[in-house]
Amino acid sequence: MAEFITFPSLAYTDRAGLDAYLQMGGYKSLRKALTAMQPGEITETVKQSGLRGRGGAGFPTGMKWSFLPKQNEKPVYLVCNADEGEPGTFKDRDIMRYAPHQLVEGMLIAARAIGCNRSYIYIRGEFTEPYRCLEKAIEEAREAGLMGKNILGTGFDHEMYLHLGAGAYICGEETALLNSLEGRRGEPRTKPPFPAIEGLYGCPTIVNNVETLAAVVPIIEHGPEWYIALGTAKSPGTKLFSICGHVEKPGVYEVKMGTRFMDFFMNDCGGVRGGKKLKAVIPGGSSVPMLTAEQCETLCLDYESCVEHGTMLGSGAIIVLDETVSIPHAVQNLSKFYSHESCGQCTPCREGTHWFEMIMNKLIAGEARREDLDLLLDIGKHISFRTICALGAAAVAPIESSLARFRSEYEALIRD
Repeated sequence: MAEFITFPSLAYTDRAGLDAYLQMGGYKSLRKALTAMQPGEITETVKQSGLRGRGGAGFPTGMKWSFLPKQNEKPVYLVCNADEGEPGTFKDRDIMRYAPHQLVEGMLIAARAIGCNRSYIYIRGEFTEPYRCLEKAIEEAREAGLMGKNILGTGFDHEMYLHLGAGAYICGEETALLNSLEGRRGEPRTKPPFPAIEGLYGCPTIVNNVETLAAVVPIIEHGPEWYIALGTAKSPGTKLFSICGHVEKPGVYEVKMGTRFMDFFMNDCGGVRGGKKLKAVIPGGSSVPMLTAEQCETLCLDYESCVEHGTMLGSGAIIVLDETVSIPHAVQNLSKFYSHESCGQCTPCREGTHWFEMIMNKLIAGEARREDLDLLLDIGKHISFRTICALGAAAVAPIESSLARFRSEYEALIRD
């Protein structure tokens, strides 16, 4: 069941300093990576572990690193995506607050693997406390010879910089993040070229999520076989899940991939708050389709099981809705969010999310017609896969899934 295996520092919420981290064996993996492994071996180890990106896409991390051009004269950059703006998602901020040195160590190892001497952490504007924790961790690492010139006497040089964003949801998208980091408007770029080929300042760049980079540390320490054994064949390892909403014990939990959702929900999280019945669950952040309570009975917490149930694991942000929740009202809130956060660059997203919000407002006010339900679905078809980034599709997910699984609640609001 839930236990802190890959992120042991999270079990001790007062242990954020370097001394405590060193007592727990911190920076052993960095020393191993710098003194006993070649860069290619580090990448191959991460590949073999099957670690997939924990920001939402689930792309294999080692494979992403290997996309960097082999013949390259430009600088290579590493960028940590610490924006974490998805509604319901709050696990990365715990790593930054309680295990900042694990993130710093993971970034140094990744930097060594990809031949990078300068990295950036792009952190959400509202994250004042995580920012200060990381700022302190980087300074402590520098004073201890773990950052800067000739790290641990190995000849490896690296500098790490924090960049505070302005708090725009779109800047969680990797190319919008890069634009923002360069001082430009936070709008997504068309791909290709992908950042691994042409990223920050036009140079090869790897963008990884906080949890992904921090997970590299124990993989280097224990080896890929250890990590694989923790999860399933296609979803190895563990995953941090943030759970909120109508749940007895909300919080951040580390769970082995493949764990039955209901076992985790009932045994670790205490089930639905106040003994009420479970009505729906959004398992991977507000951008993924919601599930009914019946679907949750057979759901496992891994990428494949989520797809089989018609949803996605996403960022691992589980939002619990009990029997008292009006699904249309909940979706109305999400529609407002996506309409507000659309950057406006793509017409289908800019106009479509606005129409979603207007129709949902009509529904809640009792002014909608039955045809408006079909209009919602039709608008969704004109947004998904017709925009530069995935924000438009994220806005569609709660609309389509709730109409498919809770349509009667929508129909009950129509008075014609």
